[in-house]
Amino acid sequence: MRYHLNVDPAEPDRFCDPLVEALKRDVDMTLLRRNLKLTPQQRIDQLIEMQRFAAELAEAGRKARVRR
Repeated sequence: MRYHLNVDPAEPDRFCDPLVEALKRDVDMTLLRRNLKLTPQQRIDQLIEMQRFAAELAEAGRKARVRR
């Protein structure tokens, strides 16, 4: 993929990546800020809980397919 970077002549060290700028619109900064307030252990605990939930969903999906 080729695309051009927009460089502001007034700030030559800063550039505007169009892909990054396009993706920024879909980022919820409040979630990022909330997550950054957590300790590393709290983030790991959240990840473990999310993995458990994903495993439960996967198991429920398997059971639902078997019953058909």
